[in-house]
Amino acid sequence: MKILYLKGNNQESDKLEEFLSKDNNEVVSCAEKISYDFALQIKPDIIISYNYYFILKNDIISIPKLGIINLHISFLPWNKGADPNFWSHVEGTPKGVTIHYINEGVDTGDIVAQKKVVFSNNDTLSTSYVKLHKEIQNLFCEIWQKIKSGKNDRKKQVGEGTSHLMKNRIAFEYLLKKGWDTSLSELQLNLNHNSIHKKP
Repeated sequence: MKILYLKGNNQESDKLEEFLSKDNNEVVSCAEKISYDFALQIKPDIIISYNYYFILKNDIISIPKLGIINLHISFLPWNKGADPNFWSHVEGTPKGVTIHYINEGVDTGDIVAQKKVVFSNNDTLSTSYVKLHKEIQNLFCEIWQKIKSGKNDRKKQVGEGTSHLMKNRIAFEYLLKKGWDTSLSELQLNLNHNSIHKKP
């Protein structure tokens, strides 16, 4: 199988690329923004997106016969878009991971598989982020053969959920007293403290 693997410049993305290569697939990886002509030239059977920083244009979606699969570290439809782990704790929404198809929207495509993830108060934003990536990689590896054969589950997202842009986090930077090493319990205390002081 020929795979166009769209990835971020990080270790999480590299691990999944290694898994796909060991499965006897022809993997073409790219961390840069791709064009329709580039994707058409590759002629992939499937496109897999993981930690990829760019939104794909609609014309690319129709190229691979098995579609485009995205790995997103949120429990969709909650926390579509940027910083899903951060917003799940700030807004108290469901936490987890989702593997889904890419469509014309941002993280709005049909769900292939998803799993809720539980954290402890000792977890930080950093350790919870790492756990989410481990969970989504494990989930992907479990169902990859079904995706590869085109026999995977597929269901519509239910409900509006939530969505965020990168700029939305700016107003909440005060919560990150220790940056991404802020514990989830400390984050909650900071939220409660701010809520009390905002009351009339």
